[in-house]
Amino acid sequence: MIEVTLGNCASSAAFLTDSEAAGYFYESRSSCGAPLERTPLVTSAEAPMRVLERSVYRGPHLYSARPMIRVRLDLGALEQWPTDRLPGFAAALVAKLPGLKSHGCSYGESGGFLRRMGEGTWLGHVIEHVAIELQALAGASVTRGKTRSTKGRTGVYDILFCYADERSGLAAARAAIALVASLLPTGFQTVEGLDRLAQPLDASAGAIDEIVGLLRKMIVANGLGPSTAALVAEARRRHIPAMRLDTASLVQFGTGSRQRRIRASVTSATSLIGAELAANKHAAKDLLQAAGLPVPRGEVVRTSNEALAAAQRLGWPVVIKPLDGNQGRGVTTGLRNETQALEAFERATAVSRRVIVEQQLPGTDHRLLVVAGELVAVAERVPAHVVGNGRHSIEELIGFVNGDPRRGAGHEAVLTRIRIDEALLRFLAQNGQTLLDVPPQGALIWLRGAANLSTGGTARDRTDDVHPDNIAIAIQAAATIGLDVAGIDMMTPDISRSLAETGGGIVEVNAAPGLRMHIAPSEGTPRDVAAPIVASLFPKGAKSRIPIFAITGTNGKTTTVRMVAKILAEAGKRVGFTTTTGVYVNGRKQVKSDASGPQSARMILRNPTVDAAVFETARGGILREGLGFDACDVGAVLNVTADHLGMKDIHSVEDLARVKSVVVESVKRSGHSILNADDPLTVKMARHARGQIVWFSGSADAVERNPIRDHIADGGMAVVCGSNSILFYKDGERFPVLPASDIPATLGGAAEFNVLNALAATAMTAAYGIPLPTIAGGLAAFKPSFEDSPGRLNIVEAHGIKIVLDYAHNPAALDALSQLLEQLRPAGGRILGMIGLPGDRRDSDLRDVGAQGARIFDEVMFREGPDNRGRPIGSINALMAEGALGAGKDPASIHRLANEHDATDCCLERARPGDIVVLTPTDIEGIWARVQRFAEGPAPERAERFEIMDLAHG
Repeated sequence: MIEVTLGNCASSAAFLTDSEAAGYFYESRSSCGAPLERTPLVTSAEAPMRVLERSVYRGPHLYSARPMIRVRLDLGALEQWPTDRLPGFAAALVAKLPGLKSHGCSYGESGGFLRRMGEGTWLGHVIEHVAIELQALAGASVTRGKTRSTKGRTGVYDILFCYADERSGLAAARAAIALVASLLPTGFQTVEGLDRLAQPLDASAGAIDEIVGLLRKMIVANGLGPSTAALVAEARRRHIPAMRLDTASLVQFGTGSRQRRIRASVTSATSLIGAELAANKHAAKDLLQAAGLPVPRGEVVRTSNEALAAAQRLGWPVVIKPLDGNQGRGVTTGLRNETQALEAFERATAVSRRVIVEQQLPGTDHRLLVVAGELVAVAERVPAHVVGNGRHSIEELIGFVNGDPRRGAGHEAVLTRIRIDEALLRFLAQNGQTLLDVPPQGALIWLRGAANLSTGGTARDRTDDVHPDNIAIAIQAAATIGLDVAGIDMMTPDISRSLAETGGGIVEVNAAPGLRMHIAPSEGTPRDVAAPIVASLFPKGAKSRIPIFAITGTNGKTTTVRMVAKILAEAGKRVGFTTTTGVYVNGRKQVKSDASGPQSARMILRNPTVDAAVFETARGGILREGLGFDACDVGAVLNVTADHLGMKDIHSVEDLARVKSVVVESVKRSGHSILNADDPLTVKMARHARGQIVWFSGSADAVERNPIRDHIADGGMAVVCGSNSILFYKDGERFPVLPASDIPATLGGAAEFNVLNALAATAMTAAYGIPLPTIAGGLAAFKPSFEDSPGRLNIVEAHGIKIVLDYAHNPAALDALSQLLEQLRPAGGRILGMIGLPGDRRDSDLRDVGAQGARIFDEVMFREGPDNRGRPIGSINALMAEGALGAGKDPASIHRLANEHDATDCCLERARPGDIVVLTPTDIEGIWARVQRFAEGPAPERAERFEIMDLAHG
């Protein structure tokens, strides 16, 4: 039944069955006298819930600084059915997921979400909470989410929530939507587009245990083991970036040249020689013995006869183990006769061709963890066992032990489930026992000889009990083998007494020791062993991050990135930077691509040869998956003007400004946000920008008006250009940097847009602390050449024609370029231009740029791109030509070319000495090569082939 509510009035006799709700209308009269209403009700068949799109944000984004999954969901008909109009829905949902009772939601207290459902909230919000709860039940530490209605689209919501890993997060989203839909009336259970999220889980929508189990498997499969996870958590606690480099446990801490790496507890500082010695147990034992450290006597053998002979010489009991095994594989202890020794030899040779036979030392097994020459934890390891109760068999007792929620498969949990395998059965048989035996009350039944956690053993913390002599022995053992992080396995009857008194010794030294026995011992005090390991990689005062300079805006990003990179290189840093032309390291192009997104930024941050990173940060990448870093030292927004409007919900320059502001909202507290004081939209960003604000302005009177006037008076930083001089203000003082005209890229100060770019670059580097003379040197060396700034105001003189190559691709950029062209135009010369826009721009944008081209150029060559982004061939040119004609351009001066290569050739062949040719290419390198061939070839003869082609297109 569905109860209908009109406004705030409960209706009388207005309950609908599922079948009635599937109709198109219902009638009701309210108890407070509201008139009879006839309200249309659309069925799910006509307007079902639909998943429209999804995004996985890996860095700060438009909605949050946290990595999140976003699902855009159209509720369809269910927009009219908030939870307070769905009787029984909330109760049914909570019956499925009781943990929802603890969700605080906007009330910030337990029960808050249930209260919201009672008051009435939309299903998108419900799905957010269900996705979070499903992940939490599966073992993920996920608590954050938000749901937002989309601008101008009724019933469409962006559902956002944090995730443990992308695969399980998307699966949780799909399962949450399916679960919520399954609790709705029959006519409203259809959901379209679920395959946009993930493949369906092999479970029914309401089978919570199955769903959670499958999600848990994903989280375990894609997650980190306990040791690696503990180290990553400690690094992040210290605000050290952690980046996973593979699907296993290889993790990078820090960025660029300051990075360190770990694989579980193996670190960048772990010696290869030390690790190889630890793997060769006999060689390690020889070194320890030579250093005077207590070790068992033993021999390396290859045959069973050699093994028996060695055991006789050493004396029973003995231990037989592989020469280079680990995690207890192939190890058998307590061997007391030849039959047992032969069986143990076979097990050991299954792991290694060479086998160690050694003396069995007295006592129990202890693991002493040494990090950077200090003992940090000790655990007594207890082999897998059960305790009898007089009622249940050994097999049943193992099942009870494995029911401990702390136990899991392999290394996924703090304890490992006891496996019933051939080795366990043999061990029991060796002691005259079987799985069917029922041990008496209190009887201790050992299931393994080795005390490894990986075979179901447990650990007791003994850190506070260890004798100083034993500490010294462990530290010397780690140093002798040459390991920064070492697990010393010591047999002793009593760890609190000296080995010299009790007997015993070191049986192994392990590289890559597991940490979980110390982090979460079965008994005793947990030890924070991750902290000293991370501290050994980044000692007090050591920096883990290289400086990041992030630049966004509508125009000038690429040039400013290159100017900043030039200045930082002048300061002696190895610079990695990204732009729309590629990824560059130390001045060398590493990757050719549009590299203005987060993937390219991460490429630089992973490079160990980079001292400083400068990123062009474009709108598209921010919207697609967020930033490629968690925080930057210096962030800049150069300007915000109309570009890419009508795409990805960006319909106005204000929308675009919200996206661009993500960069300055991600600046470190100790960092700096660089903002353009001449742009009203960037000025507004100052309210939310982090770090210290640094203004820049190209206006002559900038220091006499706000926001700069009061900012300077308060001691803030600013960079302005007054009377051709770039000036830096700080702490109330003014410092000259250099004349703007001395920067080659400004063409003697005529290229005002490059003056502004230089101001921004000065502000960014001065704020970071680069000396002003270094800044001046870097800018003075920055030329508008193809080598320094490809595709940005590259000028070539050839055959009396001035050719300007510039990536002006929007109205603001073309306007700025036109102001420069008027200064460059010689008397009697013409300006010919090639322009084009991608096909994903709006029709109005294409007409506008056509009109703009008509005003700027005496002859305009419109061209299309290689794929037109879905538009028919010729349609883009037609719209631009329509705009030019509407602006009053002579049709004879309008040319439409199929591609930019033909358009370039047309411009060059139609130009005469004294003319300027302006090329705004997409394929910057290809068009530059064409220009070079033109410049190096003979003077061209006028040709008509492009006019004929143009007529054919017309």
